[in-house]
Amino acid sequence: MGIVPIRQAMDVAVERGLDLVKIAPKAEPPVCRVMDYGKFRFEQAKKDKEARKNQKTVDIKEVRLSAKIDVHDFEVRVKAAEKFLKSGDKVKASIRFRGREMAHTDIGLGVMQRFAEACAEFGSVEKAAKLEGRQMLMFLAPKK
Repeated sequence: MGIVPIRQAMDVAVERGLDLVKIAPKAEPPVCRVMDYGKFRFEQAKKDKEARKNQKTVDIKEVRLSAKIDVHDFEVRVKAAEKFLKSGDKVKASIRFRGREMAHTDIGLGVMQRFAEACAEFGSVEKAAKLEGRQMLMFLAPKK
């Protein structure tokens, strides 16, 4: 419609049975639109709901290892991590060092590297193994 006085724009909106809505109030002059505001809000809520429905939340699943883990236990943890990664979740691998195990954190680092290599087919290392206090953590993300 171009630039029109507010009073005239209000009259046009009332005449059509619609609302006069400010689109860009800080513009010079302010930009307004004649529309059915209730219908607009309903459609906006519908779009937001649809967007939330299609959204995928990524969970972090934890796999606990130990410095003295046996072969079969290790394979079971790898299979669990594989399942988590295939379903699109991130995996947090952790090793808790107890007592004198703190003197041999290099063994734990070796276990973590073996775990990362075993899971390399399904996921990539997002955050490398790092010792934080008595716990060593590593994060794996699923491959696209």
